[in-house]
Amino acid sequence: MKACIYENGKIFTSDKENLYGEAMLVEDGFIRKVGKAEEIEKLASQDCQRVDLQGHRVIPGFIDAHMHPMMLADYSRQISALPPKIHSIEELIQAIREKREEQGPGKWCLGWGYDEGKFAERRSINRWDLDKGCSDSPVSIIRTCGHIRCVNSKALEIAGIDRNTPDPEGGEIERDENGEPTGVLKENARNLVTPFMPVSEKEEAVENLVELGKLLTSQGIVAVTDMGNLDEGDNYPLYQEAAEKGFLQEIGVYYMWDFFMDKEDFQIPQERFDKKQQIFVSGLKLIGDGSVSGRTAWMAEPYLDSDSCGISVCNEKQMETAVDFCKKNHCQLSMHAMGTKAIERVVDRAAREEKWNLGPEPYVRVEHITLPSEDSIEKAAGKGIGFVTQPIFLYAEIESYLKNLGTERMKTCYPVRHLLDKGVRLCFSTDAPATSWAVPSDPFPNIKGAVTRKAYDGTDCGQEQGVDIETALILYTREAGEMAGFDRLGQLKEGYKADFLILDRDILEIPAKEIDQVRVAETYIGGRRVYKEGKFFPF
Repeated sequence: MKACIYENGKIFTSDKENLYGEAMLVEDGFIRKVGKAEEIEKLASQDCQRVDLQGHRVIPGFIDAHMHPMMLADYSRQISALPPKIHSIEELIQAIREKREEQGPGKWCLGWGYDEGKFAERRSINRWDLDKGCSDSPVSIIRTCGHIRCVNSKALEIAGIDRNTPDPEGGEIERDENGEPTGVLKENARNLVTPFMPVSEKEEAVENLVELGKLLTSQGIVAVTDMGNLDEGDNYPLYQEAAEKGFLQEIGVYYMWDFFMDKEDFQIPQERFDKKQQIFVSGLKLIGDGSVSGRTAWMAEPYLDSDSCGISVCNEKQMETAVDFCKKNHCQLSMHAMGTKAIERVVDRAAREEKWNLGPEPYVRVEHITLPSEDSIEKAAGKGIGFVTQPIFLYAEIESYLKNLGTERMKTCYPVRHLLDKGVRLCFSTDAPATSWAVPSDPFPNIKGAVTRKAYDGTDCGQEQGVDIETALILYTREAGEMAGFDRLGQLKEGYKADFLILDRDILEIPAKEIDQVRVAETYIGGRRVYKEGKFFPF
């Protein structure tokens, strides 16, 4: 690949030692230099190609350090229970009727994304609602948080769930005043029906991933993590096959320990841990609690108008065997923890250890971090434990946060500014598709929420915890890359991969309220243009 100078631009590098530049020299897919125009000219060869950036803003490619690509790809073929498609339970019932007519009897009607706060009825769905849409075939709709599933009566029957079925450890079968299951299955209870649900064929799963890769490319996302498989299958080979068919993003894969901890012969081939590959294994994932919007995050204080503090999902055996495996294999441990008690549990356990992995990334990372205690913050900062959070949660799910926590408590959630001031290693991500947003992987509403600390409807979410746009971009690029251990990715810096974006407007100069209107004009991966204004180019 010939050397190329990108000139006459406004380049934001995410490299704190050289944050801005006018021009950039790229050779063989890597960045040789970013700086002033005259500095770059001195390095240019006679046959160097040139691209006139015409004054546009250039930033590093986004790295989504916490998402679920397999789930997101699969959901593209299911009912979306979110605006702008669905605004009420009645509209969801009609969508289920249409899906049943489309696919015929006996097949599962699957959907995702419901959020009671966004339904006109302002209540959760139940089995009897879903029965109105379809009673002769099983129906399953996953809540936006991904931790709660609502099924119809047929699905309960198939799974053998009735009033006498006990709650599983770390889960709850919601029941009405008469003790009958409502169809709402919380946390580990949601897995009671999964053995009876259809599994995508390998070819279909790979095809869905390739299509998702195009969406991510158009959004400027050059790398993502797969934060845990949803069954006993292995996602790693699926990503390899998708990459052979055109999936361009780098992927860090985490194995959901729940499915493998009791398999004495379970091993991850050592070659998969090589982070110089496009597809690599980062480590293990545990689920410590649930979600705020589902009232299952494990809090120190009860939810509003309730005596419930949520659910602790992970048992001691899961925690200790996961720590042992990660120490033995020198890989990272990730744990979902939203509530104060869940965060305390994993941080306290991790703080008893010394760093056990070999790379610069944290040996333990904690996901979401809704309401951390000061003790947890200080321990995390002192031990280099990583926190991965999602501004899109408050931005998109404000109704649930107000209902479950109240206004003042809501404003203390996700204290990003405070975490940074305390020296915690932190990055941004989306958790797509596990949030109430129609296009959940879109980086720009996420960034807007972080900068403005206002919800999509204008609700003040505690503006003292907002960050400036430069910091938000760094947390979405450099810090995200370092959190998951991506190799030379996330900065426009000498020796780093030439993965960068040209934006259609200057995200650093427009009013913060317009950040969600920004779009990616061009995406470059390894120095090659792979997307421009709706068109994709083979790598």
